[in-house]
Amino acid sequence: MKLAEAPVSHLSHFECSNCRQVVERETLPSYCEDCHSPLLARYGFLTGIDKANFHIAEQGMWRYFRLLPLSKREDIVSLGEGLTPVIPLQRLGSKLGIENLFVKDEALNPTGSFKARGLSMAVSMIKQSGKTHCVVPTAGNAGGALSAYCAKAGIKATVVMPRHTPEVFKKECQYFGAELVLADGLIDTCGKIAQELKKEHGYADVSTMKEPFRLEGKKTMGFEIAEQFEGQLPDAIVYPCGGGTGLVGIWKAFLEWREMGWLEGPLPKMIAVQAANCAPIVHAFHSQHGDPALGPSIANGLAVPKPFAKDLILDILKTSKGSALAVDDQQMIEGVKMLAKYEGLFVAPEGGALLMSLEKLLEQGVIKREDKVLLINTGSAYKYLENIP
Repeated sequence: MKLAEAPVSHLSHFECSNCRQVVERETLPSYCEDCHSPLLARYGFLTGIDKANFHIAEQGMWRYFRLLPLSKREDIVSLGEGLTPVIPLQRLGSKLGIENLFVKDEALNPTGSFKARGLSMAVSMIKQSGKTHCVVPTAGNAGGALSAYCAKAGIKATVVMPRHTPEVFKKECQYFGAELVLADGLIDTCGKIAQELKKEHGYADVSTMKEPFRLEGKKTMGFEIAEQFEGQLPDAIVYPCGGGTGLVGIWKAFLEWREMGWLEGPLPKMIAVQAANCAPIVHAFHSQHGDPALGPSIANGLAVPKPFAKDLILDILKTSKGSALAVDDQQMIEGVKMLAKYEGLFVAPEGGALLMSLEKLLEQGVIKREDKVLLINTGSAYKYLENIP
């Protein structure tokens, strides 16, 4: 069936990422309660879609509307997210000896980070459901994005944030009219508070990977990468991994694109970079002994002690023949400085971490100097100035 002849929504059902239990389409599913694993949206009519019928007239991530779960365009809550550029890093590539080095700069999204994609999608689904209040635990950027999209939609938002988060993230939420709850601890502590508020008040919970819609917004990064590289995907994608939604989403997008017959050749190695202070994925990927580091970092988004999608992330890293490694806070700062000095890009510490991971990846043979390598910068340094000396 061609896309133009298909129903408006291609969403077929939801499937547990672990036990494969099918959850029928409903307004706001959460996660598989049987095995405590994320749900994934599945679509029908993907095989044999004619790309000529694919609607790409509009700009931003909603050009992919027919491959997203929202059923009505009038429920879209958008601030212009998506379609961020892929920028060649020629000076740094030359300095590092990597022939084809690029960055996809997600700092150019509304509220200054890639969180805009996931929250645009999630708030649109909440609007469609008729819910009027939602809650999110956040290390910073997700709270700001949720607050902005809820303001646009006329929906109330409660944001639970670590007390040590830089003030700019707190003020951002408050300016957008969100209720701000501060917690002593990291995002896992915030998640427990958010769950309590959900149970007590019936709020829609948009915690990372505990609902399937933020993932669907984030996967549009993968669709864009496939288009921007004209179907010839990078050899490796280096991603700053906290909760891992973007990494899982990019991979999901590639699989869907390939199912439609729009991708040929091998998929990229997916490489997760974490903070040395909080590296549960690195610890698990390399089967390290002892307990992983689970402390705070100047890269707020990487301080996720217990990623809900841990098994999914590890499976993607292994399937793609990728890797996982950690970078310390001082190295992140150095990476931020280098990207600013050599490329005119002021990236978040998470983006600085990616740059500083490259030498180790070259030494380990995970990437080669002739590889086409794409870094995913997830946010802007301007919001992290309190964290960067």
